[in-house]
Amino acid sequence: MPIAIILIVISVSAWFTHLYVCFTDDRWGFLIAGAIMFPIAIFHGIGTWFGIW
Repeated sequence: MPIAIILIVISVSAWFTHLYVCFTDDRWGFLIAGAIMFPIAIFHGIGTWFGIW
């Protein structure tokens, strides 16, 4: 059970990171793509944390 909660918290945090980065960089198309297909937003958020993007 705690692992599921940790994964949910990580996913939501990565999604908010995606939103913040897209708003600050004016990437409206990517913002919409992440809103429609949330795994893209989560992948982008985690990639931003580790400096991949």
